[in-house]
Amino acid sequence: MEENARKRILCPLDPKHTVYEDQLAKHLKKCNSREKPKPDFFIQDINAGLKDETEIPEQLVPISFLSEEQMENLIKKLRKASEGLNSTLKDQIMSHPALHDALNDPKNGDSATKHLKQQASILGNIEKLKLLGPRRCFVEFGAGKGKLSHWVDIALKDAEKVHFILVEKVTTRFKVDGKHRKKNSVFERLQIDIQHLCLNKIPLLSKEKLPVVGIGKHLCGVATDLALRCLVETYAASCEERNEEPLAKRVKNDKTEKEINTLAKEGNEKNIPEKWTPVAGIVIALCCHHRCDWRHYVGKEYFRALGLGAVEFHYFQRMSSWATCGMQKTSLEASNISTKRKDKQNDGSEEHDDGGYRITDDSAESLPGFLTVEEKKKIGHLCKLLIDQGRINYLQQKGFNPALQYYTDPLVSLENVLLTALPNHSSSPETTA
Repeated sequence: MEENARKRILCPLDPKHTVYEDQLAKHLKKCNSREKPKPDFFIQDINAGLKDETEIPEQLVPISFLSEEQMENLIKKLRKASEGLNSTLKDQIMSHPALHDALNDPKNGDSATKHLKQQASILGNIEKLKLLGPRRCFVEFGAGKGKLSHWVDIALKDAEKVHFILVEKVTTRFKVDGKHRKKNSVFERLQIDIQHLCLNKIPLLSKEKLPVVGIGKHLCGVATDLALRCLVETYAASCEERNEEPLAKRVKNDKTEKEINTLAKEGNEKNIPEKWTPVAGIVIALCCHHRCDWRHYVGKEYFRALGLGAVEFHYFQRMSSWATCGMQKTSLEASNISTKRKDKQNDGSEEHDDGGYRITDDSAESLPGFLTVEEKKKIGHLCKLLIDQGRINYLQQKGFNPALQYYTDPLVSLENVLLTALPNHSSSPETTA
């Protein structure tokens, strides 16, 4: 009776839970929702890009409110800006022996197989670019459970001095990085928004000074731009300003000719960069262009050079969802999709890519009636390509040789484009335009 007489109130830090009123002061000191001290590598908006209030109108009407004439003008601008771009990307659908057993596990469901195929292809592309080797740090952006880093670690076996930094802004269940206890690889998970992440303030990187490989599987919309700026501006530029010579270069410089010849015979020398750069490479599977943001977008200069600005970018990023929104799905297919999604929620999957089943984006509602479904799909792909071309242009300006390619079949995932980039002095992938 005494217990029931005590009053419970909503926690002022998080109204999702309650606390006894007479214990509020004590609870506030230990509540998981309390503001925690910011680590040294947290620097507010360091990767956000410059905010130009004059460029972004206060209120833009939804696509469904645009007149037919306004839509036609937008589409003309899109087609003109896209002239000369190669809309058919090269197929780089690959695999890797590290995932052979997992891919052939009869217990796999459709969802598990889909993600394993994508992880295997990303891993195969990392190896093709000669980025899979010892003495480097892999930074996985939007890491989720950390499965991509997990497979990279499996593929590297006992390579020396391999570090993994997994960046994820939310708490994640069923993480796999906690299972790694190997002597030669170190896993560190950072719960932080990429927008505020300063890599060169991370003790592991400032101490070891290893070249970084930025990786990600379905790095959603704006997160891709934040990650690119984090790597090539915040981290690479600051390392070069300090003229740091990392461990990988010191190790190579210290080797005798005999040791180098031995490594070359074993096939390992190819994985030691000839000329060091803070960022050895970037391999990111792209997705969700409709969730990009003009302020954070790295391709602003590219858009401006084409006579485009914040307004066109806003509508192009919304129209990009036409490529994957599944407008021709029948009601029966939609019902099956709903069932698949429920199953996916129940199995604890963390992935958000469409897998060929996306029918979610609100910009697909009330679409202009003068376009056919196929035309809308092509326009959506053009919007994605143009946004990605801005990223390509940005990386080229920063001294990288970037490329876009298909890394998986559209039946596996409609979001099937992989962005790769190597420093200009490395063996380079083919460019897209």
